[in-house]
Amino acid sequence: MEEIVKNIADINGVLDIMWILIAGALVFFMQAGFTLVETGFTRSKNTINIIMKNLMDFCIGSVGFWLIGYALMYGDDIGSFIGTPSLFFNTAGEMHNLFFQTVFCATAATIVSGAIAERTKFTTYLVFSLLMTVLIYPVSGHWVWQGDGWLTKLGFIDFAGSSVVHSVGGWASLVAAIMVGPRIGKYTNGKSNAIPGHSILLGALGVFILWLGWYGFNGGSQLAISGENVTAVSNVIITTNLAGAAGALAAMFYTWLRYGKPDASMTLNGVLAGLVGVTAGCAAVDNFGATAIGLICGILVVVSIEFVDKKLKVDDPVGAVSVHGVCGAVGTLCVGLFATDGGLFYGGGFGQLGAQAAGVFGIGAWAVATSFVVLFILKKTMGLRVSEKEEVEGLDIHEHGMEAYPDFRLNEH
Repeated sequence: MEEIVKNIADINGVLDIMWILIAGALVFFMQAGFTLVETGFTRSKNTINIIMKNLMDFCIGSVGFWLIGYALMYGDDIGSFIGTPSLFFNTAGEMHNLFFQTVFCATAATIVSGAIAERTKFTTYLVFSLLMTVLIYPVSGHWVWQGDGWLTKLGFIDFAGSSVVHSVGGWASLVAAIMVGPRIGKYTNGKSNAIPGHSILLGALGVFILWLGWYGFNGGSQLAISGENVTAVSNVIITTNLAGAAGALAAMFYTWLRYGKPDASMTLNGVLAGLVGVTAGCAAVDNFGATAIGLICGILVVVSIEFVDKKLKVDDPVGAVSVHGVCGAVGTLCVGLFATDGGLFYGGGFGQLGAQAAGVFGIGAWAVATSFVVLFILKKTMGLRVSEKEEVEGLDIHEHGMEAYPDFRLNEH
Protein backbone atom coordinates (compact mmCIF):
# COMPACT_ATOMS: atom_id res chain seq x y z
CA MET A 1 0.00 0.00 0.00
CA GLU A 2 2.82 2.37 0.87
CA GLU A 3 4.41 1.70 -2.50
CA ILE A 4 1.14 2.53 -4.29
CA VAL A 5 0.83 5.79 -2.38
CA LYS A 6 4.44 6.64 -3.22
CA ASN A 7 3.88 5.87 -6.89
CA ILE A 8 0.79 8.09 -6.98
CA ALA A 9 2.73 10.90 -5.31
CA ASP A 10 5.55 10.50 -7.84
CA ILE A 11 3.09 10.60 -10.76
CA ASN A 12 1.40 13.68 -9.33
CA GLY A 13 4.75 15.38 -8.94
CA VAL A 14 5.63 14.67 -12.56
CA LEU A 15 2.21 15.93 -13.72
CA ASP A 16 2.63 19.14 -11.75
CA ILE A 17 6.08 19.86 -13.17
CA MET A 18 4.92 18.96 -16.68
CA TRP A 19 2.01 21.40 -16.37
CA ILE A 20 4.30 24.19 -15.18
CA LEU A 21 6.64 23.61 -18.12
CA ILE A 22 3.78 23.49 -20.66
CA ALA A 23 2.23 26.62 -19.17
CA GLY A 24 5.61 28.33 -19.25
CA ALA A 25 5.97 27.45 -22.93
CA LEU A 26 2.57 29.06 -23.58
CA VAL A 27 3.68 32.21 -21.76
CA PHE A 28 6.91 32.22 -23.79
CA PHE A 29 4.78 32.18 -26.96
CA MET A 30 3.20 35.43 -25.75
CA GLN A 31 6.45 37.14 -26.79
CA ALA A 32 5.43 36.38 -30.37
CA GLY A 33 2.02 37.87 -29.62
CA PHE A 34 3.50 41.07 -28.24
CA THR A 35 5.79 41.32 -31.25
CA LEU A 36 2.90 41.01 -33.69
CA VAL A 37 0.62 43.43 -31.83
CA GLU A 38 3.34 46.05 -31.59
CA THR A 39 4.43 45.56 -35.20
CA GLY A 40 0.91 45.70 -36.58
CA PHE A 41 -0.04 48.82 -34.62
CA THR A 42 3.04 50.76 -35.79
CA ARG A 43 4.58 51.65 -39.16
CA SER A 44 6.38 49.16 -41.37
CA LYS A 45 9.65 51.12 -41.34
CA ASN A 46 10.18 50.13 -37.69
CA THR A 47 9.28 46.45 -37.91
CA ILE A 48 12.78 45.00 -37.49
CA ASN A 49 13.48 47.28 -34.55
CA ILE A 50 10.37 45.98 -32.80
CA ILE A 51 11.28 42.38 -33.55
CA MET A 52 14.74 42.91 -32.11
CA LYS A 53 13.43 44.60 -28.97
CA ASN A 54 10.98 41.81 -28.20
CA LEU A 55 13.54 39.13 -28.96
CA MET A 56 16.15 40.77 -26.75
CA ASP A 57 13.63 41.27 -23.92
CA PHE A 58 13.36 37.52 -23.64
CA CYS A 59 17.07 36.83 -24.14
CA ILE A 60 18.20 39.51 -21.69
CA GLY A 61 15.41 38.52 -19.31
CA SER A 62 16.43 34.86 -19.38
CA VAL A 63 20.06 35.55 -18.52
CA GLY A 64 19.49 38.48 -16.16
CA PHE A 65 16.76 36.74 -14.17
CA TRP A 66 18.91 33.62 -13.84
CA LEU A 67 21.92 35.75 -12.90
CA ILE A 68 20.31 37.58 -9.98
CA GLY A 69 16.66 38.51 -10.59
CA TYR A 70 15.23 35.19 -9.38
CA ALA A 71 17.21 35.39 -6.14
CA LEU A 72 16.06 38.96 -5.46
CA MET A 73 12.47 37.86 -6.03
CA TYR A 74 12.37 34.45 -4.32
CA GLY A 75 15.43 34.41 -2.08
CA ASP A 76 15.18 34.42 1.72
CA ASP A 77 13.34 37.53 2.78
CA ILE A 78 15.12 40.67 3.95
CA GLY A 79 12.82 43.09 5.76
CA SER A 80 9.71 41.99 3.82
CA PHE A 81 11.17 43.97 0.90
CA ILE A 82 13.69 41.95 -1.10
CA GLY A 83 15.17 38.48 -1.42
CA THR A 84 18.69 37.65 -0.36
CA PRO A 85 21.00 38.31 -3.34
CA SER A 86 22.92 35.42 -4.85
CA LEU A 87 24.31 34.84 -8.32
CA PHE A 88 23.43 32.20 -10.91
CA PHE A 89 20.46 30.39 -9.35
CA ASN A 90 21.09 26.67 -9.64
CA THR A 91 19.08 24.86 -6.98
CA ALA A 92 18.49 21.24 -7.97
CA GLY A 93 14.87 20.38 -8.59
CA GLU A 94 13.81 24.02 -9.05
CA MET A 95 14.61 24.57 -12.72
CA HIS A 96 10.94 24.33 -13.72
CA ASN A 97 10.15 27.21 -11.37
CA LEU A 98 13.06 29.25 -12.75
CA PHE A 99 11.73 28.75 -16.27
CA PHE A 100 8.14 29.63 -15.38
CA GLN A 101 9.14 32.78 -13.51
CA THR A 102 11.58 33.79 -16.27
CA VAL A 103 8.83 33.97 -18.89
CA PHE A 104 6.79 36.15 -16.55
CA CYS A 105 9.73 38.47 -16.02
CA ALA A 106 10.24 38.82 -19.77
CA THR A 107 6.56 39.69 -20.18
CA ALA A 108 6.84 42.60 -17.74
CA ALA A 109 9.89 43.93 -19.58
CA THR A 110 8.42 43.69 -23.08
CA ILE A 111 5.29 45.71 -22.22
CA VAL A 112 7.40 48.88 -22.26
CA SER A 113 8.56 48.29 -25.83
CA GLY A 114 5.22 49.22 -27.42
CA ALA A 115 4.76 52.47 -25.52
CA ILE A 116 8.05 53.91 -26.76
CA ALA A 117 8.05 52.36 -30.21
CA GLU A 118 9.33 54.15 -33.31
CA ARG A 119 11.60 56.73 -31.66
CA THR A 120 13.76 55.11 -28.96
CA LYS A 121 17.46 54.20 -29.17
CA PHE A 122 17.97 50.45 -29.35
CA THR A 123 21.07 50.48 -27.13
CA THR A 124 19.32 52.48 -24.43
CA TYR A 125 16.31 50.19 -24.55
CA LEU A 126 18.53 47.14 -23.98
CA VAL A 127 19.97 48.68 -20.80
CA PHE A 128 16.49 49.53 -19.51
CA SER A 129 15.28 46.01 -20.28
CA LEU A 130 18.15 44.57 -18.26
CA LEU A 131 17.43 46.77 -15.23
CA MET A 132 13.73 45.94 -15.47
CA THR A 133 14.67 42.26 -15.37
CA VAL A 134 17.20 42.28 -12.55
CA LEU A 135 15.76 44.95 -10.23
CA ILE A 136 12.45 46.71 -10.91
CA TYR A 137 10.28 43.63 -11.50
CA PRO A 138 11.90 41.20 -9.02
CA VAL A 139 11.61 43.52 -6.00
CA SER A 140 7.90 44.26 -6.30
CA GLY A 141 7.35 40.61 -7.22
CA HIS A 142 8.99 39.62 -3.93
CA TRP A 143 6.44 41.69 -2.03
CA VAL A 144 3.61 39.52 -3.35
CA TRP A 145 4.80 36.05 -4.40
CA GLN A 146 7.79 35.08 -2.26
CA GLY A 147 5.60 34.46 0.79
CA ASP A 148 7.13 36.87 3.31
CA GLY A 149 6.72 40.18 1.47
CA TRP A 150 4.90 43.09 3.06
CA LEU A 151 1.98 42.88 0.66
CA THR A 152 1.55 39.17 1.30
CA LYS A 153 1.29 39.95 5.01
CA LEU A 154 -1.41 42.53 4.27
CA GLY A 155 -3.51 39.87 2.57
CA PHE A 156 -3.03 41.36 -0.90
CA ILE A 157 -4.19 39.05 -3.73
CA ASP A 158 -2.64 39.05 -7.18
CA PHE A 159 -2.87 35.47 -8.35
CA ALA A 160 -1.08 35.76 -11.69
CA GLY A 161 0.11 39.36 -11.96
CA SER A 162 -2.38 42.09 -12.89
CA SER A 163 -0.18 44.37 -10.80
CA VAL A 164 3.03 42.37 -10.30
CA VAL A 165 3.53 41.94 -14.05
CA HIS A 166 1.14 44.14 -16.01
CA SER A 167 0.91 47.29 -13.92
CA VAL A 168 4.67 47.30 -13.37
CA GLY A 169 5.11 47.21 -17.14
CA GLY A 170 2.28 49.69 -17.69
CA TRP A 171 3.50 52.33 -15.23
CA ALA A 172 7.06 51.97 -16.48
CA SER A 173 5.60 52.50 -19.98
CA LEU A 174 3.95 55.73 -18.88
CA VAL A 175 7.16 57.13 -17.46
CA ALA A 176 9.14 56.03 -20.52
CA ALA A 177 6.65 57.47 -23.02
CA ILE A 178 6.65 60.82 -21.23
CA MET A 179 10.44 61.00 -21.01
CA VAL A 180 11.08 59.90 -24.60
CA GLY A 181 8.41 62.27 -25.92
CA PRO A 182 5.87 61.86 -28.73
CA ARG A 183 6.66 60.78 -32.27
CA ILE A 184 7.23 63.51 -34.85
CA GLY A 185 3.89 64.70 -36.17
CA LYS A 186 1.82 63.13 -33.41
CA TYR A 187 0.73 66.45 -31.91
CA THR A 188 0.30 69.73 -33.80
CA ASN A 189 -1.21 72.87 -32.29
CA GLY A 190 -2.42 70.88 -29.31
CA LYS A 191 -4.29 68.39 -31.49
CA SER A 192 -3.63 64.66 -31.54
CA ASN A 193 -3.04 63.21 -35.00
CA ALA A 194 -3.63 59.55 -35.71
CA ILE A 195 -0.58 57.63 -36.93
CA PRO A 196 -2.09 54.39 -38.23
CA GLY A 197 -0.31 51.09 -37.88
CA HIS A 198 0.58 49.22 -41.04
CA SER A 199 -1.22 45.91 -40.45
CA ILE A 200 -4.31 45.30 -38.36
CA LEU A 201 -3.99 41.66 -39.45
CA LEU A 202 -0.66 41.28 -37.64
CA GLY A 203 -2.14 43.01 -34.61
CA ALA A 204 -5.14 40.67 -34.58
CA LEU A 205 -2.97 37.58 -34.91
CA GLY A 206 -0.89 38.85 -32.02
CA VAL A 207 -3.98 39.26 -29.83
CA PHE A 208 -5.10 35.69 -30.57
CA ILE A 209 -1.63 34.41 -29.65
CA LEU A 210 -1.65 36.43 -26.44
CA TRP A 211 -5.10 35.07 -25.59
CA LEU A 212 -3.81 31.52 -26.07
CA GLY A 213 -0.76 32.26 -23.95
CA TRP A 214 -2.92 33.65 -21.17
CA TYR A 215 -4.32 30.18 -20.47
CA GLY A 216 -0.79 29.25 -19.43
CA PHE A 217 -0.14 32.60 -17.78
CA ASN A 218 -3.10 32.31 -15.41
CA GLY A 219 -3.66 28.56 -15.39
CA GLY A 220 0.00 27.81 -14.79
CA SER A 221 0.03 30.13 -11.79
CA GLN A 222 -1.78 27.42 -9.83
CA LEU A 223 1.69 25.78 -9.95
CA ALA A 224 0.13 22.30 -9.94
CA ILE A 225 -2.50 20.32 -11.81
CA SER A 226 -2.69 17.01 -9.96
CA GLY A 227 -5.54 16.02 -7.66
CA GLU A 228 -7.93 18.83 -6.80
CA ASN A 229 -5.67 21.32 -8.56
CA VAL A 230 -7.14 20.23 -11.90
CA THR A 231 -10.48 21.73 -10.85
CA ALA A 232 -8.79 24.95 -9.74
CA VAL A 233 -6.88 25.22 -13.04
CA SER A 234 -10.08 24.62 -15.02
CA ASN A 235 -11.87 27.35 -13.09
CA VAL A 236 -8.99 29.77 -13.66
CA ILE A 237 -8.96 29.11 -17.39
CA ILE A 238 -12.71 29.68 -17.77
CA THR A 239 -12.69 32.92 -15.76
CA THR A 240 -9.75 34.06 -17.87
CA ASN A 241 -11.57 33.23 -21.10
CA LEU A 242 -14.83 34.89 -20.06
CA ALA A 243 -13.07 38.11 -19.06
CA GLY A 244 -11.26 38.35 -22.39
CA ALA A 245 -14.46 37.74 -24.33
CA ALA A 246 -16.41 40.23 -22.22
CA GLY A 247 -13.68 42.83 -22.67
CA ALA A 248 -13.91 42.52 -26.44
CA LEU A 249 -17.70 42.76 -26.42
CA ALA A 250 -17.66 45.82 -24.17
CA ALA A 251 -15.06 47.64 -26.27
CA MET A 252 -16.81 46.79 -29.52
CA PHE A 253 -20.27 47.93 -28.46
CA TYR A 254 -18.92 51.02 -26.70
CA THR A 255 -17.05 52.19 -29.81
CA TRP A 256 -20.00 51.22 -32.00
CA LEU A 257 -22.34 53.41 -29.97
CA ARG A 258 -19.85 56.26 -29.63
CA TYR A 259 -18.41 56.40 -33.15
CA GLY A 260 -21.12 54.73 -35.22
CA LYS A 261 -18.77 51.89 -36.23
CA PRO A 262 -17.28 48.96 -34.26
CA ASP A 263 -13.59 49.85 -33.96
CA ALA A 264 -11.33 46.85 -34.65
CA SER A 265 -8.18 48.08 -32.89
CA MET A 266 -10.11 49.08 -29.77
CA THR A 267 -11.95 45.73 -29.76
CA LEU A 268 -8.63 43.90 -29.92
CA ASN A 269 -7.35 46.00 -27.03
CA GLY A 270 -10.60 45.18 -25.23
CA VAL A 271 -9.63 41.50 -25.29
CA LEU A 272 -6.27 42.30 -23.72
CA ALA A 273 -7.86 44.66 -21.20
CA GLY A 274 -10.23 41.96 -19.99
CA LEU A 275 -7.43 39.42 -19.75
CA VAL A 276 -5.15 41.82 -17.86
CA GLY A 277 -7.98 42.83 -15.53
CA VAL A 278 -8.92 39.30 -14.47
CA THR A 279 -5.34 38.09 -14.01
CA ALA A 280 -5.23 39.18 -10.36
CA GLY A 281 -8.51 37.55 -9.38
CA CYS A 282 -8.91 34.67 -11.82
CA ALA A 283 -8.71 32.16 -8.95
CA ALA A 284 -10.73 34.28 -6.51
CA VAL A 285 -13.80 35.24 -8.57
CA ASP A 286 -16.58 33.21 -10.13
CA ASN A 287 -17.74 33.34 -13.74
CA PHE A 288 -20.07 36.27 -13.10
CA GLY A 289 -17.33 38.27 -11.41
CA ALA A 290 -14.89 37.53 -14.23
CA THR A 291 -17.42 38.66 -16.83
CA ALA A 292 -18.06 41.86 -14.88
CA ILE A 293 -14.33 42.58 -14.66
CA GLY A 294 -14.01 42.03 -18.41
CA LEU A 295 -16.89 44.40 -19.16
CA ILE A 296 -15.47 47.10 -16.88
CA CYS A 297 -11.98 46.86 -18.37
CA GLY A 298 -13.27 46.66 -21.94
CA ILE A 299 -14.95 50.04 -21.62
CA LEU A 300 -12.23 51.50 -19.43
CA VAL A 301 -9.46 50.76 -21.92
CA VAL A 302 -11.18 52.81 -24.64
CA VAL A 303 -11.74 55.74 -22.29
CA SER A 304 -8.19 55.51 -20.95
CA ILE A 305 -6.50 55.31 -24.36
CA GLU A 306 -8.31 58.48 -25.45
CA PHE A 307 -7.52 60.24 -22.16
CA VAL A 308 -3.81 59.38 -22.29
CA ASP A 309 -3.60 60.41 -25.93
CA LYS A 310 -5.79 63.51 -26.11
CA LYS A 311 -5.72 64.92 -22.58
CA LEU A 312 -2.34 63.91 -21.21
CA LYS A 313 -0.71 64.19 -24.67
CA VAL A 314 1.31 61.04 -24.05
CA ASP A 315 2.11 59.14 -27.24
CA ASP A 316 1.57 55.43 -26.64
CA PRO A 317 1.30 53.72 -30.06
CA VAL A 318 -0.14 50.42 -28.79
CA GLY A 319 -2.09 51.56 -25.71
CA ALA A 320 0.26 49.78 -23.29
CA VAL A 321 -0.29 52.28 -20.47
CA SER A 322 -4.06 51.79 -20.61
CA VAL A 323 -4.16 48.05 -21.27
CA HIS A 324 -1.52 47.01 -18.76
CA GLY A 325 -1.20 49.90 -16.29
CA VAL A 326 -4.76 51.15 -15.89
CA CYS A 327 -6.60 47.86 -16.44
CA GLY A 328 -4.03 46.00 -14.35
CA ALA A 329 -4.63 48.37 -11.45
CA VAL A 330 -8.43 48.35 -11.79
CA GLY A 331 -8.50 44.58 -12.18
CA THR A 332 -6.46 44.24 -8.99
CA LEU A 333 -8.90 46.50 -7.14
CA CYS A 334 -11.80 44.45 -8.50
CA VAL A 335 -10.61 41.47 -6.46
CA GLY A 336 -11.69 43.45 -3.41
CA LEU A 337 -15.16 43.75 -4.95
CA PHE A 338 -15.77 40.42 -6.68
CA ALA A 339 -13.77 37.83 -4.70
CA THR A 340 -16.24 35.18 -3.56
CA ASP A 341 -14.32 34.95 -0.28
CA GLY A 342 -13.87 38.43 1.19
CA GLY A 343 -15.07 40.60 -1.68
CA LEU A 344 -17.22 43.63 -0.86
CA PHE A 345 -20.06 42.49 -3.15
CA TYR A 346 -20.04 39.09 -1.44
CA GLY A 347 -20.39 40.37 2.09
CA GLY A 348 -16.72 40.63 2.89
CA GLY A 349 -16.58 44.31 3.81
CA PHE A 350 -13.82 46.73 2.87
CA GLY A 351 -10.83 44.82 4.26
CA GLN A 352 -9.81 43.06 1.07
CA LEU A 353 -10.45 46.18 -0.99
CA GLY A 354 -8.11 48.11 1.30
CA ALA A 355 -5.37 45.51 0.91
CA GLN A 356 -5.81 45.63 -2.87
CA ALA A 357 -5.57 49.42 -2.89
CA ALA A 358 -2.36 49.29 -0.84
CA GLY A 359 -0.86 46.89 -3.35
CA VAL A 360 -1.91 48.90 -6.38
CA PHE A 361 -0.46 52.09 -4.90
CA GLY A 362 2.73 50.48 -3.56
CA ILE A 363 3.59 48.60 -6.74
CA GLY A 364 2.66 51.58 -8.91
CA ALA A 365 4.82 53.95 -6.88
CA TRP A 366 7.77 51.56 -7.03
CA ALA A 367 7.48 51.11 -10.81
CA VAL A 368 7.15 54.85 -11.46
CA ALA A 369 9.97 55.89 -9.14
CA THR A 370 12.51 53.30 -10.22
CA SER A 371 11.70 53.70 -13.92
CA PHE A 372 12.10 57.45 -13.65
CA VAL A 373 15.49 57.17 -11.94
CA VAL A 374 16.79 54.64 -14.47
CA LEU A 375 15.48 56.54 -17.49
CA PHE A 376 16.71 59.89 -16.17
CA ILE A 377 20.23 58.52 -15.83
CA LEU A 378 20.03 56.92 -19.27
CA LYS A 379 18.75 60.17 -20.79
CA LYS A 380 21.67 62.12 -19.35
CA THR A 381 24.25 59.52 -20.39
CA MET A 382 23.28 57.46 -23.44
CA GLY A 383 20.26 59.47 -24.56
CA LEU A 384 16.77 58.06 -25.02
CA ARG A 385 15.81 59.17 -28.49
CA VAL A 386 17.07 58.68 -32.03
CA SER A 387 17.73 61.69 -34.27
CA GLU A 388 14.95 63.30 -36.31
CA LYS A 389 16.47 61.90 -39.52
CA GLU A 390 16.56 58.39 -38.09
CA GLU A 391 12.97 58.61 -36.87
CA VAL A 392 11.63 59.95 -40.16
CA GLU A 393 13.46 57.43 -42.32
CA GLY A 394 12.82 54.52 -39.98
CA LEU A 395 14.69 52.70 -37.23
CA ASP A 396 15.08 49.56 -39.32
CA ILE A 397 17.51 51.17 -41.75
CA HIS A 398 19.43 53.28 -39.24
CA GLU A 399 19.52 50.96 -36.21
CA HIS A 400 19.73 47.60 -38.00
CA GLY A 401 20.76 48.28 -41.58
CA MET A 402 17.90 46.45 -43.28
CA GLU A 403 14.25 46.67 -44.23
CA ALA A 404 11.45 44.30 -43.21
CA TYR A 405 9.62 44.78 -46.52
CA PRO A 406 12.31 45.60 -49.10
CA ASP A 407 10.02 44.79 -52.02
CA PHE A 408 7.02 46.60 -50.65
CA ARG A 409 8.09 50.09 -49.74
CA LEU A 410 5.56 52.33 -48.02
CA ASN A 411 5.78 56.09 -47.98
CA GLU A 412 5.44 56.55 -44.23
CA HIS A 413 7.38 59.73 -43.66
